[in-house]
Amino acid sequence: MNAKPLVLVVEDDAALREALADTLELNGYAVALACSAEEALARLEEDLPGLMLSDVQMPGQDGHALLQAVKAGHPGLPVVLMTAYGQIDKAVQAMRDGAADYLPKPFEPDRLLAAVARHYRQPVGEADDAVVAHDPATRTLMALARRVAATDASVLLTGESGVGKEVLARYIHRHSHRRERPFLAVNCAAIPENLLEATLFGHEKGAFTGAAASQPGKFEQAQGGVILLDEISEIPMHLQVKLLRVLQEKEVERLGGRGAISLDVRVLAATNCDLSERVRSGRFREDLYYRLNVFPLEIPPLRARRGDIPFLARYCLERFAATVGRPGMGFSDAALAALTAYDWPGNIRELGNVVQRAMIMAPGQTIEPAHLMLPVPVAAVEPGKGEVRRSIKELERETILRALAESGGSRKKAAQILGMSERTLRYKLQRYREKGEIEGDNLL
Repeated sequence: MNAKPLVLVVEDDAALREALADTLELNGYAVALACSAEEALARLEEDLPGLMLSDVQMPGQDGHALLQAVKAGHPGLPVVLMTAYGQIDKAVQAMRDGAADYLPKPFEPDRLLAAVARHYRQPVGEADDAVVAHDPATRTLMALARRVAATDASVLLTGESGVGKEVLARYIHRHSHRRERPFLAVNCAAIPENLLEATLFGHEKGAFTGAAASQPGKFEQAQGGVILLDEISEIPMHLQVKLLRVLQEKEVERLGGRGAISLDVRVLAATNCDLSERVRSGRFREDLYYRLNVFPLEIPPLRARRGDIPFLARYCLERFAATVGRPGMGFSDAALAALTAYDWPGNIRELGNVVQRAMIMAPGQTIEPAHLMLPVPVAAVEPGKGEVRRSIKELERETILRALAESGGSRKKAAQILGMSERTLRYKLQRYREKGEIEGDNLL
C-alpha cells in the first residue's frame, strides 16, 4: 500500500492510457484511470487527486467540457490537457478556462513528468488542510460538517482525545459565512478555575486583585466570528449558569461590569466525555447541554476509519519535513501495512508522533516497519507454544483481506481504502493464492 501523490488520467485510447499510467507510476505517482469525461467526474466523487491529466478529443464530453465541469465543482484541482491537434486558439481558450497546462501530442515522458511535477497540488477539497477524508466514515462526517457550516447552529463535537475536534471546528469556520471573522479556541480545562470566568467573559479594571486594566473576554474577542469551547465538560457548575445566559441572551457582562455587551458569536463546543452521562449524574446542566447540542458531530476514532491512515501518514511526512529536516521521505508497503493495522489509542496525535519519530530513526528516505517502533501485535496463542508474534507480511495480508471484506469483495473499492493501485492489489492477491493463503477469486 502507499500514499503516493495521486494523478487522475483521462484517456479513451487504452494503450496510451496504460503507457501514461506506467510512466507516472514508475516515477512515484499513484494513478487513477478513466476512459471518458463522465467516468472522470464520477471518480472525483470517490477520491480527489492532486492533478488531472486529460485528453481533449474524447467521445461524449470532450476535454474542454470536462475542464469546465471540474472548475465548477473542484476549482482547486489543476487540469493539464493533451491533444494531438495542437490548435493554438483552443490552447489559449483552455488556459483562460483555467487549464494549468496544455501538452500537444506527441510529447516525451520528461515533458509530461515536468508538467505534472510543476502543477501537482496537494488535494484539498474534502481533505481540506489537515482534514483527510478518504475513508467512507470520514466522508460522511465531512458532508454533515459542510452542511451545518452554512448555518449558525451550535455544534457539539465529540470523540476520543486526538481525533481532531479542533481541526473539524476550524473546517466548519472556514466554510461558513463567518470565515473572514475571528476564530478563537479556548481550552476550558487548561485555564485555572479562578481565571476562567474573566478569560471567557472579560473584566473591568479593579474587578479583582491584579486587574490593573479592563480586558475583553474571549467572547468579545470573537465578535462576528466563531468561538470553540474545548473540553466544555470541565466548566464548573457556577459558570455554566452564566454561559447559558450568554448563549440565550446573546450578550455578555464583564466581571465587575455594570452593563451588558451585545454579542454576535457562533459557539462550537467539544468534549471527549459523555456529556449526557454527566447530565444524568448532575455534573453538567441539562439546559446548557441542549443549548450546545443543537447539531452533534461525533468524530470516529482512527481505528474506525483505517482508510484515512495512509493519507494522514503522508500528510504528517510533509508537515514535519521542515521540522525534522528530512524532505522527500516515503513509506514502504510494509510500513504502511503496519500503520494501517495498528489500533491507534492516541488517534491522530499519536500517529503524528510515530511518523515524526520514524523520520528521525530512518537512515535513508524510506521508512520501514522497524523505524515506526510500534508495539508488536500478538497472534492467537497456540497450545504449549505461548504467544506468537505476527510478521509484518501477515499484518499486511490481514489488512488487505479486511478491506476486501468491508468493500464486499470489490478490488476497486478495497484499493481505494488501502491507498494502493488496483494493479498492486491484484499482484498481492495473486501471490497469496499461489502460496495457498487465500482461495478462489470471487472479487469484482
